[in-house]
Amino acid sequence: MRSLEIVSPGALALVQDLGRPGYAHLGVPPSGALDVAALHLGNRLTGNPPDAAGIETLLGGLTIRARSSCTVAVTGPPVPVSIDGQATGSHTPLPLRPGQRLAIGRPNTGLRCYLAVSGGIAVPPVLGSRSHDVLSGLGPAPLRAGDTVPLGPAHGVPSGADVLVAPAVSSHLTIPVTLGPRDDWFDNAAGALDVWWTVTEDANRVGVRLSGPPLRRVSTVSSSELPSEGVLTGAIQVPPNGFPLVFLADHPTTGGYPVIAVVRRGSLGALGQASPGTLVRFRTSF
Repeated sequence: MRSLEIVSPGALALVQDLGRPGYAHLGVPPSGALDVAALHLGNRLTGNPPDAAGIETLLGGLTIRARSSCTVAVTGPPVPVSIDGQATGSHTPLPLRPGQRLAIGRPNTGLRCYLAVSGGIAVPPVLGSRSHDVLSGLGPAPLRAGDTVPLGPAHGVPSGADVLVAPAVSSHLTIPVTLGPRDDWFDNAAGALDVWWTVTEDANRVGVRLSGPPLRRVSTVSSSELPSEGVLTGAIQVPPNGFPLVFLADHPTTGGYPVIAVVRRGSLGALGQASPGTLVRFRTSF
């Protein structure tokens, strides 16, 4: 059986694919890779279909040993990569022989790198996905040293001749949003969001909390309570303290605080890579 051995998982290593959308009515978050474009690129480089599962690493530190021949690629922010101690590179297909070790260093910018492997990570799916959900605990457990990870059969041909190295993650992000559904609870919602917010340390796969000038409700709803209602990935929820929380892939499926706006899907990956201290502003006109 084709497989990998986890020598060291680093700070956190999770199996992720494109998630399990469609189960919000059961209270199940969509989950999946936070930086979908990075996972897509890794799968293309290793000859996989776009929905193959890979390994999402937080702040690098992942070391694996190949137990069978395979092709791997590391994507996300630029990061040091080595095979048996010899520096190679990220964002390119890398062949591994049985017994060889691949190590991922710490990215200088961004948070999450992705290891794609030919054949994909073939752990058993749960509700149609191999993704780990940190909120509910669904899916395969976080990877640990000594784990053996099964791989699927490799069918595709690795490709990489047209791929450029990914740019460094920016420390200043301007994120497009769509206002609503509760933007009328706030004075000048578009203008109030279009200021520089700071990503706090209170950020994970569930969401990113921001600090900055608190958002204030209009007087007519200043003391109102909102029944829980469904929320989407990218929803910007505003608790009573006025500091917004942007929901990411493992978010709860309902919430009782007003949602002032929703981040457009194409910018979710940038927020998934935003480290504490990153400056973020939201704009409705692009």
